[in-house]
Amino acid sequence: MAAHIKGTGLFKTLLSRCRTPVIAQTRSGPGQHRCLSSLPPPPGTWSSQVSRLCYRDLYRLSITDPDRFWGSAATDRLRWVKPFHRVQDCELSSGRISWFLGGKLNVSVNCLDVHVETHPDRVALIWERDEPGTEVKVTYRELLETTCRLANTLKDHGIQKGDRVAIYMPVSPLAVAAMLACTRIGAVHTVVFAGFSSDALAGRIQDAHCKAVITCNQAVRGGRVLDLKPTVDAALTSCPTVRHVFVSQRTEKPVVMGPLDVPLEESAVCPAEPLDSEDLLFLLYTSGSTGKPKGIVHTQAGYLLYSSLTHQFVFDHQDGDVFGCVADVGWITGHSYVVYGPLCNGATTVLFESTPVYPNPGRYWETVQRLGITQFYGAPTALRLLQKYDDHWVKTYDRSTLRTLGSVGEPINHEAWHWFHTVVGDGRCPLVDTWWQTETGGICIAPRPADEGSPILPAMAMRPFFGIQPVLMGEKGQPVPGNSVGGALCISQPWPGMARSIYGDHQRFVDAYFKPFPGCYFSGDGAFRSEDGFYQITGRMDDVINVSGHRLGTAEIEDALDAHPAVPEAAVVGIPHDIKGEVPFAFVVLKDDLGGDTHSMVEQLRHLVTTKIAKYAVPEHFLVVRRLPKTRSGKIMRRILRKVAMETTADLGDVSTLDDPSVVMEIIEAHESQDVLAATFIWHKSL
Repeated sequence: MAAHIKGTGLFKTLLSRCRTPVIAQTRSGPGQHRCLSSLPPPPGTWSSQVSRLCYRDLYRLSITDPDRFWGSAATDRLRWVKPFHRVQDCELSSGRISWFLGGKLNVSVNCLDVHVETHPDRVALIWERDEPGTEVKVTYRELLETTCRLANTLKDHGIQKGDRVAIYMPVSPLAVAAMLACTRIGAVHTVVFAGFSSDALAGRIQDAHCKAVITCNQAVRGGRVLDLKPTVDAALTSCPTVRHVFVSQRTEKPVVMGPLDVPLEESAVCPAEPLDSEDLLFLLYTSGSTGKPKGIVHTQAGYLLYSSLTHQFVFDHQDGDVFGCVADVGWITGHSYVVYGPLCNGATTVLFESTPVYPNPGRYWETVQRLGITQFYGAPTALRLLQKYDDHWVKTYDRSTLRTLGSVGEPINHEAWHWFHTVVGDGRCPLVDTWWQTETGGICIAPRPADEGSPILPAMAMRPFFGIQPVLMGEKGQPVPGNSVGGALCISQPWPGMARSIYGDHQRFVDAYFKPFPGCYFSGDGAFRSEDGFYQITGRMDDVINVSGHRLGTAEIEDALDAHPAVPEAAVVGIPHDIKGEVPFAFVVLKDDLGGDTHSMVEQLRHLVTTKIAKYAVPEHFLVVRRLPKTRSGKIMRRILRKVAMETTADLGDVSTLDDPSVVMEIIEAHESQDVLAATFIWHKSL
């Protein structure tokens, strides 16, 4: 059955409103990041404590007395229906994680109602639509009304507390309202990126046993119109648990509807359901090593507190800021730093519907100028893409409102870091390279917060956030002491934002994250702790290559290759070798205007890796390609590159998550042409 959410009061109303300017109000000079002791505290005991302590003292308190730290923060920052009676009950070896026991609250109340009471006409969302200059602004009052209308529609069609609802929508205010509508009535949302195939969507719906789907007729991105409803229809042929599909109109194209066509004309008032601190908030599916996506479980109070706290302190959020995170709401970055963190803090947050290069490579920076964005948070992949173009695409636009830059999704290489800091930020904006995961719920390691005057080092995550106690573990499961050491990155004590389980398979959760190093959360990443005690992420542990007994992180080799001015990006995978065990295979993208001999370029890269790392780190093979296979979130799909390198492309597996699947055939053809065009496309290092 399909319930038709008509454009009245939703997309159509949003699209019809005139544009009004948003003025960013900044309280400190360009590039300044205030010491925590100078933060203007909101009312409450925790905030008063924060205003008196520096980062070092606050961090020490969060580690030595976490119950006091997190208990005071939760009491002061969140509105509770019923106070909690115990801060935490956690035992990491068994995966038992509970925070704020006995407490009841509602996430949508904390993200909407509390702000409507004090500043109802403050802009909550700026919907940066695909076409530049057509942004739509939504106030907290309007977002609350839309959320309540949608929540009432869900309730009228039998959606109750605990029911799972799939959201398959483009970046839009209605997608945010759909998430918040679920939280208002206690339903559990699972947002599926609106670019996944029908099979991928069906798999997630089946695993979560979703009772309903919320979608749109179409999505618009990069000048292209993409059909969504037909994808949902195809997925639902194998999803018997779904009873209703709620459809809204993103474009004017009519949709073939089911027998029920119910317009959204519900009351704009919907009482908020009191929910236990540990009731499910959402599921978010992430790739697993077995190939089957795993539904990461996040719950109410701990996740909301942690996302709001990290948003405030990592990005130095102040009243009047326009926070520009360009992630899709289908990923954890969009959940935490487009929706829940900023809205809980009463911020104005940008919803970016388009791409970095539409209609031209200046799109990000034109948006910064037009909207007055104060914090810009994006992925290194997009930055490396934009590096390929002339700097005038950046410098044409006024970026003086920017106060903080942020990097998310993967370790950022030095060249991209310096370009982002120097060209985009004019060398005056702190650049926070953030490390965290879907499973952590929010940022765990970042250069900020920090004491006033503390340095930020290029391409390093650096400092743990409050309550995060990193530990590096050796191959035998023992902590690696001291500095200037590396190991498996673990966290030795629980924090409120961490995931609670894998939906329907808690044992898999325990086995993946707590069994490898008992008593610790295992991130799956490797890290290096510098002489000064700062942390640098070296890449996934499963992306570590053992070459003749030497352990190499592929990210380290990629960083060396990316340092060449002619290489905007590179990807390295390990392949088996009869003598050395494994050897690196490098896929290299060169700038379009590069002239000269490719063989000569490879020799330069070989020398560069030798200089920056060692001779044993030089890739055994180089393949020059036009582009790399990336998911729609911008991550390189190294699994496919490994199959190409090993010549096992007969079974590539699921490629539906790629932004453009045709790139795979391009790379395969380049690899197969090595015998004919050896000097041009591929170079083998002699043994």
